Amino acid sequence: MGQWIHLTSADGFTLPAWEARPDAAPRGAVVVLQEIFGVNAHIRAVADRLAARGYLAVAPATFARVRPDVDLGYGDEDMRTGRELKAAVEALPAPGVLADIQAAINHAAQASGRKVGVVGFCWGGLLAWRAACLLEGLSAAVPYYGGGMTTAGEAARQPRVPVLAHFGERDHFIPVDGVQAFARAHPEVQVHLYAADHGFNCDQRGSYDEAAAMAARDRTLAFLDQHLA
Repeated sequence: MGQWIHLTSADGFTLPAWEARPDAAPRGAVVVLQEIFGVNAHIRAVADRLAARGYLAVAPATFARVRPDVDLGYGDEDMRTGRELKAAVEALPAPGVLADIQAAINHAAQASGRKVGVVGFCWGGLLAWRAACLLEGLSAAVPYYGGGMTTAGEAARQPRVPVLAHFGERDHFIPVDGVQAFARAHPEVQVHLYAADHGFNCDQRGSYDEAAAMAARDRTLAFLDQHLA
């Protein structure tokens, strides 16, 4: 269902992206933002499932500015590599990777002719939040366990579009008290907590929690249907 394409950012940088198109005319479009493991099998599967739901889905390689063709698993060495790559991208001069996400949004809008949302996981969840606050052309955002999203600096941002955020109660990377503080600071954001750990949506990780993943999926699809279709 999906295939690799190339996007061009405003500064001329070219990056790969996984694009999955529905069989019929798209009901909307979704930019899918990777974890620290690259546009790997899990992220491509998320895009493919969104296409099966009727959305055009685009997953840009947000590590491309620091390393091409990143496709990691979930072992300890992969985790270390992913963290290093994330740190390198976060250290890029502004607007950094946000320019590449904007290119993905622009492409999704043009290719679908419909409204565009963004869904992100872990680091991609943080990027989805930033996109909701800073970028143009979005109509909805869904961060999953966005690492760093609940810190004071990030929580101070104001979203321009409706946001649905998923977090895990057992996530040792994102303390519950931080999630609760974020929710109080942003009553306009739909915040949901699940009895699950970090990465609960990924069926390739030991932290996968089917009940939480299915509940979050249903809420996400209903949210996208509401704001994009």
